[in-house]
Formats: sequence, C-alpha cells, structure tokens
Amino acid sequence: MIITRRATLTGLAGAALAPRAAFAQRKIVRLIVPAAAGGAIDVIGRLYAQRVAPALDESWVVENKAGASNTLGAAEVARAAPDGTTYLTNADIHIMARHVMRSVSYDPLADFTPISRFAMSPMVLIGSTKTPETLPALIAQMKAKPTEYTFANSGLGSMGHLATESFKLRTGTSAELVNYRGTAPAITDVVAGQVPLMVAPLGSALSFITDGKVRAFAIMGAQRSKLLPNVPTAGEQGLSDLNFTLWYGLWGPKGLPAETVQRVNATVQAASKDREIVEKLTALGAEAVTEDPASFAKFIEAEIQRANRVVEEAGIKPG
Repeated sequence: MIITRRATLTGLAGAALAPRAAFAQRKIVRLIVPAAAGGAIDVIGRLYAQRVAPALDESWVVENKAGASNTLGAAEVARAAPDGTTYLTNADIHIMARHVMRSVSYDPLADFTPISRFAMSPMVLIGSTKTPETLPALIAQMKAKPTEYTFANSGLGSMGHLATESFKLRTGTSAELVNYRGTAPAITDVVAGQVPLMVAPLGSALSFITDGKVRAFAIMGAQRSKLLPNVPTAGEQGLSDLNFTLWYGLWGPKGLPAETVQRVNATVQAASKDREIVEKLTALGAEAVTEDPASFAKFIEAEIQRANRVVEEAGIKPG
C-alpha cells in the first residue's frame, strides 16, 4: 500500500473499512522524495513504491521535501533511525551536494546505506520554441548573443548541471544557470519560453518534445533513444564525451541492517523485471536496472570519480 502525506489522515479515517488487525500489523514507512512532485525522481520513486510496499506488506507514505539541491529531504533521512521506516529515493544529484554547497549536514556516502538503483535515463538538450531549430544554429547564436541565453537547472550538482557545464566547455559558449527546486518547474519555464535552454531527463521532457512544445537538439548519451529516433546524439553532431545518463536509486540511513537491505533490494529487483514496470519506465524514457546492493555501491564510487573530474574541469565551486 502506498499513500501520500496529504492522504495519510484520510487513509487513517477510513481504516475501519479494512480489517483492524491487518492495518495494525502493517508497518508505516516514509519514502522521502527530496524533489518537487511531478519530476522524474518523484514519478519513478512512486512507481516503485507502489510495487515494493505491498510486496513487503507495508504502507509507504511518500513525502516530497524539495529544496537546497535535494539536501533538505536527504538530511532528514540521514538523521533517521536505521529501523526500516525511512528511505530516500534520489538521483545522481545525491553524491554531488558537497561540490556545490558550502554547508551540508551529512556525508552522502558515510551517512547512507545504498540499497539499489531503480532506473537510468539519458539526458536531452532541449530549448523553447523560440530557439533556433538545429544544434549548429543554436551554438552559433549562443556565441553571437551570449547574454540572451540561460539554462534552466533542476538543482545544483544534478546530472543536468554537470551536462550543461560540459556542453558549454565543449562548445566554447557561456550561459548563466537559473536554478529551480526540481525538474518539473524548470521544464515548465522552458515550455513557457521564460528560460531558453535546459539539459533535462528524457523521461521528464519526452511528452513536451513529442507535443512540439520544446525543441530537442541532442541526446546526451551513447546512442539515440528509441522513443526519439530522429534526434541525434551529441556525439553524432561533433560533440564527443557528452554522455550523461541520469540514474535513480534507493537509500536507507547509515547502519540499516543487512537483512533489511537485502529484503528491500529483492523486492526492487523483482519490480524491475515486471513487464508493467518496464513498459511504464520505457514510456518515461527510462530503463529498469537490476543489481544487488554491493553493485550499487560500486557504481556510486565510479560515478563519484567521474563527477569529480567534471567538477574540476568546469571549475564548479560550492555556492
């Protein structure tokens, strides 16, 4: 069972409709989403929660706690007791906090227990309908009129942030970042033409691209997306090394018992193999991931090393 924070009281008020004993035995678990509702982290986190909760015979309450580059919600999980009642669903931005913020109350590695990745999704460079129609024309105009271009950014240290800085370095362009509290509000402003550009998760931008509300200039991945076969990769357009894949995962607080980690990981892996989950992720421009906790931990270590290189190259400093 999965319920939102807003629906908690309603659910409790209607508990008489279910057997009292069953309700009493079902553990209430908080799933903290440190980003705005409607963004990729929120949507994918809820998708998995809907499968994981009943498999574990638990009630998962989804709470959106956005702000401070996803650190507000993450900090709450870091402070939580490792008793299996509080989890964090986040994206790659989780490992970047200390690179972009002067004061972070937790260590993204030492203060959390990695459980599993959920999914991964390529990034896509999008622009409002007011921007040029092709990537070469866009780059030329960015060089000619640099003050007219800004990038919407879902959060400091996000994969979109790293990809944006790398794009500017590779193209010799400059543009300020406009920071938002999540992907959804950032894309909304690009659609409205308030901000001309964004490097967004494919899943979050897909419907706007297919509806013609934004332009798609390049897939920032190793290959084209089957959902957007006519959109070339950045590499195909002469911009090598612009391969940025967003990933989503699940963590618990530091000290989470190994048996709890394994039990939750097993339900996540089972969900990732479920046809309905796979189809829903595909429609979102994402791909399910199945891996054990140790593999997720090793993946995180490799991602940190890559992020460190990008940060140094782009000169990103804590703000």
